[in-house]
Amino acid sequence: MTNDERPDIAEGKKRYEQWRDRLLADPHTREIYEEESAKSELWFRLVEARKAAGLTQQQMAERIGISQAQVARIEKAGYDAYTLNTLRKYVAALGEGFSLEVKIHIPQEPLETQEFPEEVPL
Repeated sequence: MTNDERPDIAEGKKRYEQWRDRLLADPHTREIYEEESAKSELWFRLVEARKAAGLTQQQMAERIGISQAQVARIEKAGYDAYTLNTLRKYVAALGEGFSLEVKIHIPQEPLETQEFPEEVPL
């Protein structure tokens, strides 16, 4: 019997999915979730790319001109102090064939019709 066939596992999975769907129905919570997911994806992709290039953190550090501890920090799950320059250097250090792509999402709704808060926190 697989986990999906076990009634207790299937019921727990169903309850979790219902809870998750209710939680993500809130726009603010969904925004936070998506931001955190994007950070995790970036961390995962950096580590995956370095390993695909056959490099250790120490070798990356030497190529970039920083310490191994700084490479570990860049690759750390939850780290969000990346600069575009840091990411460019990291990707360049990976070697031939690796590239960095930045996408900017343009909203469907024109800016004139969007509602903005009175003050934007910095």
